[in-house]
Parts: sequence; C-alpha cells; structure tokens
Amino acid sequence: MLYDIKLHLHYGYAAAAGGGRHQVRVLPQTITGVQRVIAASLLFQPNPAERADFSDFFGNNVTAIAVRDAHEELHVRMSARVSVSRPEAGLDVSPDIPGLRGELDAVRSLSAEAPHHFLAASNHAGIDPVITAYARESLAGSAIATAVDLCNRIHRDFTYDGKATTVQTRASDAFALQRGVCQDFSHIMIAGLRGLGIPAGYVSGFLRTIPPKGKPRLEGADAMHAWVKAWCGRDAGWQEFDPTNGMRASNDHITVGYGRDYSDVAPIVGVLKTTGEQIGEQAVDVIPVAA
Repeated sequence: MLYDIKLHLHYGYAAAAGGGRHQVRVLPQTITGVQRVIAASLLFQPNPAERADFSDFFGNNVTAIAVRDAHEELHVRMSARVSVSRPEAGLDVSPDIPGLRGELDAVRSLSAEAPHHFLAASNHAGIDPVITAYARESLAGSAIATAVDLCNRIHRDFTYDGKATTVQTRASDAFALQRGVCQDFSHIMIAGLRGLGIPAGYVSGFLRTIPPKGKPRLEGADAMHAWVKAWCGRDAGWQEFDPTNGMRASNDHITVGYGRDYSDVAPIVGVLKTTGEQIGEQAVDVIPVAA
C-alpha cells in the first residue's frame, strides 16, 4: 500500500510563550521488510531558531527545536509518502511461556531490538497483579496464541471512550475504568504480556480508516494511533497487535516509532516559558495513493 500522510499539531497558549524547546517524534521511519519512506517533510510555525534532526536509542526520528521569540501558538506540520508491505502472518513457530523464558535468557544483546528492554515495568505500563491475572486467562499453547487471545479480549471487553482518559493515564487506571483509547488499550496489553513474561512494547503511528459505505472520507478525521509489539521467541521475533481493533497489524498500519510505552514516543515533549492554560489540537489524513 502507498499512502500520503499529513499531520497538523496545533498548540495555543493563554499567554504568549517567551520561548520553548521541544522534541518532536512524528516522522515515519523506514523499516526493512515492512515500510519505506519515499519522501517526508516537517515544518514549524513560528520558524525555530535552532533545529536538530537525529535518531534516538530506539531508532525513532526525532527533531529538536528551540523557539526564542515570543509566540502565542505553535504549529507542527508533517507530510510524507510511505509504502507499506508487511509480510503475512506465517505459521506459529513461537514457544510456550517456559520455552520463551529460555530463549530470552539466550539473548546476549542490549541493542535497541533486544527484548530485555521491554520486559520490566515502565511509566505507563507497570506490572499490575490485577492485569496479570486478566492476561493469564489468555494463556495458550504459544506466545503468539497468547498475544492474539489477549488482543481480542481487550477489544471485546473494553469500551472506546475518548473522554475517559488523558495522555497521563496509566494502564492500571484505564483497566479499572474498563474504557479508554488506543493508547490505554495498548498499555493494558503491554502490562499484561509483561506480567506473563512476554516482552512487549509500544508502537506509535497512523492507521488508515475506511469511511462507512456511501459516506465521503472526512479530511483531518484520522488521528495518530497506537498498537503493541511483542517478542515471541527466537524464530518468530517481534509480532505486532492492535488491541483497539482486535487484529494483527496490517498494511493499514504505518509506523512512526517504537518504545517501552507512550513516554518514549510522545509526538511532542518540551518546556515553555509561559503561564495559564494550553490547548492542543491534532488532525491527520491518511490517503491511499494509486500505485
């Protein structure tokens, strides 16, 4: 699949900011065998006095900016053309949980892809005994079968509610509410898998949405999406699951970044010299392009 992606982040400040520094993670990345970025651009208004583009530890594209002049709002605009061609799910060659532990012990690496980084509790996805007990009901004959079942159960058991949580909500709080958004469902699944001993991480990106039959596509109606990656053993490697939609990641999923949880791949983080409230708005278009 070939996509044109447009993202607009807008932040407005009650009082003019005297300056600010931000790190932005919204540019898709090229992933061997999964997706290729053909072209991409990232623009800011006001124009930053400083800008540096680099990759973080997990290989995510990061743009650091500094705005020195007073400003009442910040606009971030990203556009990209991306080709996605995920391999189809093959035979389940993942071990059971005891076998997975043995294969995990044999990994002698601390590279960004090493599963060890994704096994311990993290800020948004702590290991919670209640969530672990819930995840234990999904235990099946293999790591992949367990992850698939947990993914489907979260999709079935939790209610999508954009007003129930915030970006600060942790997995345990969203689990207690039994509702939330893609970020929350991903954190719950990550916490559950880690509680079972399956390394799991957070994937930030975009999802192509298809309008109801006979209805036009609404510009800017899409939003950034989140799903889960799980390490399912030496042969199966990393597999990706979307608990919000109860499915494996497909060619409709476009990856921006990987991390232990939302904290590692938040679209924008930083500091400002200002007072009063701030508002934030997000608009995303994911448009299929005829090859």
